[in-house]
Amino acid sequence: MEQRIIHLVLSFLWAFLIAIFAVPSIIRVAHLKNILDQPNFRTVHAELTPRLGGLAMFAGFMSALTIFADLNNGVQQLLAGCVILFFIGLKDDLISISAMKKFAVQLLATGIVMFIADIRITSFQGIFGVGELEIGISYGFTFLVIIGITNSLNLIDGLDGLAGTLALIACVTFGVYFYLFGGPNYSNYAAVAFCLAGGILGFLRYNFHKATIFMGDTGSLLCGFIISVMAIQFIEMRQVSAAPSVAIGILFVPVFDTIRVFSIRIFNGRSPFIPDKNHVHHRLLAMGLNQISTVLTLAIINMLIIMYVVSFGKWGNLYLLLSLVTFSVMFSVVLGIYRTKSAQRVSKV
Repeated sequence: MEQRIIHLVLSFLWAFLIAIFAVPSIIRVAHLKNILDQPNFRTVHAELTPRLGGLAMFAGFMSALTIFADLNNGVQQLLAGCVILFFIGLKDDLISISAMKKFAVQLLATGIVMFIADIRITSFQGIFGVGELEIGISYGFTFLVIIGITNSLNLIDGLDGLAGTLALIACVTFGVYFYLFGGPNYSNYAAVAFCLAGGILGFLRYNFHKATIFMGDTGSLLCGFIISVMAIQFIEMRQVSAAPSVAIGILFVPVFDTIRVFSIRIFNGRSPFIPDKNHVHHRLLAMGLNQISTVLTLAIINMLIIMYVVSFGKWGNLYLLLSLVTFSVMFSVVLGIYRTKSAQRVSKV
């Protein structure tokens, strides 16, 4: 056990050091080559900023994992998917590409882990009375989970340090669970979690407000994809009470934000994929919070939700899920009421 801890600490430190030393060079090259993110109507930053932070995260994560981790049980295929997503994310950060091309590459990466590594959700574990899934439903639902979580990190990457902080919380939580309960089949995913956590933390040194670099699609797609696979393996580990609901709780803020934003866009008769400024962090900023307060608020909410689902896992999946839905509705109502009041004040002026 001591040897396992040493390996995890070393992998975390290696990824952290690679990332924290790589970022300044990436920032310098980005400014020299004018590879900078232009402010627009959706962004909250006002200055030209590099968006290649995912390069440092990828370098730290990949090097640490290949040196210190066991690549069996699907980790090798996960790395293959990461490489594919890294290059499409990098291309999008350098020269914007269409959403369909990004989706096609996500489909390829998802297929690698689903069909070659057989990483998929095989059971709802009693939610709404549903147990084991038929193979077609299993593949279809797994596809939705991976694509959904991957893009949820991308969608919430709108404030300095926000996506990185939420991803770091998820990685550490999953990593602890895999270390404690992983056994021979899932314990190596603890290394996956802590390698990614190290890379994220090294990047966050330069990403908090005012950020000198953004993670870009390279980083957000990488983090989202890895975390989605960890969430599936966490559920399939079946060592934690109400694992599906606990996994949702660990990823509460990005999942809540994605479902809320898509629902509002569809309700208003718009495409769910057309960007706007209706994300949860935009609403908190409209309430008067600054960037740092908004990031801390959402991080605290996510950690409180994690403490809640971990503490009350014995209630079972259905009750935990219903309580999370209830809180989500209440939170959405608060955000919506404030928006309505602020709009009324503007119209009166």
